[in-house]
Amino acid sequence: MTSALSNTYSRLPVAFTHGKGVWLWDAEGRRYLDGLAGIGVSCLGHGHPGLVAAISEQAARVIHTSNLYEIPQQQALAERICSISAMTEVVFGNSGAEANEAAIKLARLYGYNKGNDLPTIITMDSSWHGRTIGTLAATDSDKARKGFGPLPEGFIKVAYNNLDAIKQAAEREPRVVAVLLEVLQGEGGIRPTDTQYLRDLRKLCDERGWLMMIDEVQSGIGRTGKWLAYQWAGILPDVVTFAKGLAGGVPIGACGARGPAAGVLGPGTHGTTFGGGPLVCAAGLATFAAIEQERLLENATVVGDYLKAGLASALAGTAGILEVRGQGLMVGIELEKPCGVLVSRALDAGLLINVTRDRVVRLLPPLILSKEEADHIVKILVPLIKTFIAEKA
Repeated sequence: MTSALSNTYSRLPVAFTHGKGVWLWDAEGRRYLDGLAGIGVSCLGHGHPGLVAAISEQAARVIHTSNLYEIPQQQALAERICSISAMTEVVFGNSGAEANEAAIKLARLYGYNKGNDLPTIITMDSSWHGRTIGTLAATDSDKARKGFGPLPEGFIKVAYNNLDAIKQAAEREPRVVAVLLEVLQGEGGIRPTDTQYLRDLRKLCDERGWLMMIDEVQSGIGRTGKWLAYQWAGILPDVVTFAKGLAGGVPIGACGARGPAAGVLGPGTHGTTFGGGPLVCAAGLATFAAIEQERLLENATVVGDYLKAGLASALAGTAGILEVRGQGLMVGIELEKPCGVLVSRALDAGLLINVTRDRVVRLLPPLILSKEEADHIVKILVPLIKTFIAEKA
């Protein structure tokens, strides 16, 4: 039978009927440990009582009114985002790609207002910022970009974690207005930046009058053990984008701005019908409350370190393992050879994982993960990896 669904995803042969905590159950009643959390979205796990109550109660009152009217829940969530990020204003959307589109538009308008005829944004190799035409232009993935040209101009890709590469790019192109980067690349293979690099980049942006724009779509909202990953470096960007875990599972995106970036977007420059509606913002407020009340930032650090150490110890001395890396509950295991087959094998063993950049096993479990559940991940995943490595090509 032909499916009515567009064939844009190669889906795994499983459908989940319900979940509780870090566990999901399929239609046959089989249980799986969710080591991916909907690609970093379900930060509170499944069926969290506070989140369920907030969504249910708001749905019973009003689901949507549009941004033509004041939305108290949106104002409250914007204030919470500003309180954790030190941004001074927030514009909402429906996804990480939309949040990054807003950041790109902000940077271009920032340059335009200064008389720049081609405001240019420096981006990084192995970056991922979305699948819209604008964010594809900022994303370094030949596979994702193939067939969608011509993409918008005004982007320069440089080597990640390399300040000299940024300086050299700016020497060749004087119309640079911003630098856009992830401080811990997710789709790029769980690749962290160097702390001093981030501090030096902040200083360089100040010197050149550029906006420092950080994509925290995957690494933010407690994923690394702090609210935002850039906070580990003690810096403050001008623009920050949020999504994924921001509302615990419902679609949301946000772009925050401060300093020279604040006030650039105004009436008529940006908009969205659904972004920041009452339902998603109620979910966002409940997510913030749960993270604080349940001390999930601390849990992400403690259990994340425990998981990473457990994987590293169990895989120590195994030929074919390049590195176990990451921060908090954002962990990657890089192998010497492509390992996409591990996704289906882990599924068969009752564990949900992902492979990115062909060779990196990615783990993004809910922030509520316990040490016992981390042990369960290691118990399932390590033998699968060792068996895979031992197989001949």
